Amino acid sequence: MIDISESVMQFLLAFLVVGPLLGAAAALLPAPPGLRGSGPDQAVLRHGVTVTGAVLAATVVLALGFDHDQPSRMQATTDISWIPALDVRIHLGVDGISLPLLVLTALLTFLCALHGYFKMPAGPSPKAFVALLLVLESGTLATFAVLDLVLFFLAFEMVLIPMYFLIARWGGEGRQPAAWKFILYTLLGSVVMLLGLLLVGLKAGTFDMVALATDNGRDLTTSVQVIAALAIGIGLAVKTPMWPLHSWLPDAHTAAPTIGSVLLAGVLLKMGTYGFVRIVLPITPDGMQTFAPYLAAFAVAGIIYGSLACLALARKGTGGDLKRLIAYSSVGHMGFVLLGIASMTPTGINGALFANIAHGLITGLLFFLVGAVKDRYGTADLDTLAGATGAALYGRAPRLGGLLAFAAVASLGLPGLAGFWGEMLALFGAFDPADGLSRPAFLVFMAIAAFGTLLTAAYLLVVVRRVCMGAPSQSIAGPTDGRTFAPLTDVRGYEFAAWTPLVALTVIAGLWPAVLLGLTDPAVQQLLAGGKS
Repeated sequence: MIDISESVMQFLLAFLVVGPLLGAAAALLPAPPGLRGSGPDQAVLRHGVTVTGAVLAATVVLALGFDHDQPSRMQATTDISWIPALDVRIHLGVDGISLPLLVLTALLTFLCALHGYFKMPAGPSPKAFVALLLVLESGTLATFAVLDLVLFFLAFEMVLIPMYFLIARWGGEGRQPAAWKFILYTLLGSVVMLLGLLLVGLKAGTFDMVALATDNGRDLTTSVQVIAALAIGIGLAVKTPMWPLHSWLPDAHTAAPTIGSVLLAGVLLKMGTYGFVRIVLPITPDGMQTFAPYLAAFAVAGIIYGSLACLALARKGTGGDLKRLIAYSSVGHMGFVLLGIASMTPTGINGALFANIAHGLITGLLFFLVGAVKDRYGTADLDTLAGATGAALYGRAPRLGGLLAFAAVASLGLPGLAGFWGEMLALFGAFDPADGLSRPAFLVFMAIAAFGTLLTAAYLLVVVRRVCMGAPSQSIAGPTDGRTFAPLTDVRGYEFAAWTPLVALTVIAGLWPAVLLGLTDPAVQQLLAGGKS
């Protein structure tokens, strides 16, 4: 690690939040003469890569300057009064819980901008596309960096509009209904969440998340904590998404462009689970303890439901869409994250935070790969892809087939890859939950979730068999017109550049989990102890 002054660290964190917004405004202006390239469209797409690259570089420097000996301490903090009457402050900071999420967000947004530069999704002006992508990045990074409840809510809401337009204007078939469903579900959940946040802030006399977490709910009565935990939890559960509040997700993923799907799964879903860890657990511990068994029950229901839905979509003759299948798999994977949080133990919460990052890497890669398959075949329909014997990606595009198989086995939790550790620690957390929680109930939840891992392996192996195996010489007929697809192009250069970091990090996190756990564990211990550990 490198020694960086506190003022530089403060500047870097502020740049992460404000930089993409300035970049979004600049994207709508004419490009300077030296940066126009072959045309205005190329210039603005290059601008998107440049800005997201600068944000990623700043995030890496912030991570290198972070004091890894004290990951439980808020670092790079800025604290400026904003609305004195309500004691609302512009309060930014980063610790071991938020740092990995900041790096993940900056990385995935940069890879999406790079992918979009070479393969811009069909739709309106690239200027609007790049501006929306940068606003989305700013809102997501702000969600993980702010330490004031009002600012958290504003950042949480800031991502909705750009994601709505990315789906509605650059999406595929059914994009308008999917975009409306996305915005309505999340807005309704957010209204309830806002009421809970205001209740906490007004009753405690402050909206400062650090002060509230340190107080650990001592200034809030049990009834206030229960009401606040329920209201805030509903809003966060919609974004996570928790079964049965998940139904907006498959439609949104299926209709969204590849870049939208990557960011939705890789980053936006993490905002909900992060809110549970940062706000509900430390600020309303009594309320969380009241609802923890119900949260765990909904979590394991989501694991089983998501896996069974994926099995149904993967089965021959059902006409299952591959993007939709991976969307349903996210419901199951995020169920493990919620189960770890519901255990209210350091082991379970560390597992949840690890699974968050692993899901972002692996599912981001899966959506990139499925987008590439759809681009080559013209469809993501499994029956059309597989034909009579299989899509034969191993024979027709071996690198693409190999990467898809790698992402699938990483997603099912193969030991040695990132997907394994988070789910295992979440199960360990459920095996021995926090004091005051029913251990027999959590043992049942653990057993159901463990069965869910078998179902996960089943549907992913079915997908690999149907998409990757088969006769290479077979011509795959289109869904209605009987046409044949041209010979497949294997992994292109820009795809290799966009996917390699995700593959490498999936392997590194799987082989060396201490990289993440060393950051999150001290911060989680302090959070659960009310800031006194």
